[in-house]
Amino acid sequence: MGLGFGLLSAQLRPGETDWTRAYDETVHLAVEAERLGFTSVWTTEHHFVDDGYMPSLLVVGAALAQATSRIELGTGVVLAPMHHPLRLAEDAATVQLLSHGRLALGLGLGWSEVEYEGLGADARRRGVAMDEILRILPQAWSGEPFTHRGAVFDLPTVGVRPRPSAPIPVLVGGSAEPAIRRAARLADGIFANAPLERFVEQVRWVLDECDHIGRDPASFRFIHYSVLLPGASQQEALARYRDALWAMQWKYSDMEASATRPLPPPSPPPFDRPDEELVKGRATYAGPPDGLVEALLSIRKRAGVPVEFVARSHFPLLEYGAQVELMQQLAEGVAPHV
Repeated sequence: MGLGFGLLSAQLRPGETDWTRAYDETVHLAVEAERLGFTSVWTTEHHFVDDGYMPSLLVVGAALAQATSRIELGTGVVLAPMHHPLRLAEDAATVQLLSHGRLALGLGLGWSEVEYEGLGADARRRGVAMDEILRILPQAWSGEPFTHRGAVFDLPTVGVRPRPSAPIPVLVGGSAEPAIRRAARLADGIFANAPLERFVEQVRWVLDECDHIGRDPASFRFIHYSVLLPGASQQEALARYRDALWAMQWKYSDMEASATRPLPPPSPPPFDRPDEELVKGRATYAGPPDGLVEALLSIRKRAGVPVEFVARSHFPLLEYGAQVELMQQLAEGVAPHV
């Protein structure tokens, strides 16, 4: 089934203030992912972070569509309740046309109050908003006039154009049971990074909801993404990528505080715990390629469904050459076996 790659985030490195390198490398890495045989490449969204964590996934998706020709272009994920659904429909349709049908639109709720407040959205109604967005998008992409009256969105009768040339698969990211069951009712799949036992539980929720509504689960995509770190051993892989992995993990705890911080972005604090704590309780796997393959195949076996995999192995702290080397190791040692 192949292996996808991401999550591209176009973040500055500590001390930088110009995003030109970060966005140029984002495009170059997507081209490399296609050249190396990855089946998909994924972007990821946040807002107001001091290092510029990518806020405009579909704008970047349009650039990636023109720079590549075969690879699936996934958003992992657009924070849907922060976007107007008709503009989201228009932008996604445009990327679908520019890519000749290669977009997979992953949507999520988000969690940051700073983001919701800054973009004028109501975090308290985000679940209801997502439910409405999932109902609005298929109608919008029909190209025909429609009307929507909901608790969050009150839309006039309009036809949204352009109409995409091919159906756009919609995936839902998240971990809570309501989000997963909502995906089973209204979307085409899930995009999840839960640890093994939690992911197996999510699959059960999907299958139960499909049974309840009479949906064939074969029509549903199960996509699991995890950090994959290749090396001669777990110890060696963690030692090599410790700083980059820690920087990625730490930034999530720093995001809201960084929204009002002046540039340039700072370095993360030193990681002063055993390296094994970087992977404990997370969907993170480090070690020889055959061990990474075994871990992924175990997820698929336990889930009992045809799980697709994405390597969340893009690290903003890595220099470009080291990032491409990591990608090549995964492409050669892991991708052919999953």
